[in-house]
Amino acid sequence: MADAFRDMLETFDNPFPGRDYSIEIRCPEFTSVCPKTGQPDFGVLTFTYIPDSKCVELKSLKLYLQQYRNEGIFYEHVTNRILDDFVAVAEPRQVELLGEFSARGGITSNVLVRYEKQSSEELGQSQSSARNP
Repeated sequence: MADAFRDMLETFDNPFPGRDYSIEIRCPEFTSVCPKTGQPDFGVLTFTYIPDSKCVELKSLKLYLQQYRNEGIFYEHVTNRILDDFVAVAEPRQVELLGEFSARGGITSNVLVRYEKQSSEELGQSQSSARNP
């Protein structure tokens, strides 16, 4: 099922791939379902990313997020899964996803996840240190 969700995300070519610039996308109507109680969960998702060669297409992101409306999933899981799907499809240089979930029983939760693409130099260093401990 996770791949079916991911397949909804689309991208377009970054018009300025040689420049680092930040895109912030705020999704104030995110909903999912609590897997314990079956009650709806509500939250605001904020993506802040530096695109590489691709940018995420907003309508596809909206449709992708709507797939979670009936999904029983914990906040921590959904935030990390959304980040993983975003990274797999858009391949950004860097992305931060903040999930701010509404109060339930007087308690709110925020989940912040980050990803940063390693440069080819960093990849070479980490591979050589793995071979030469």
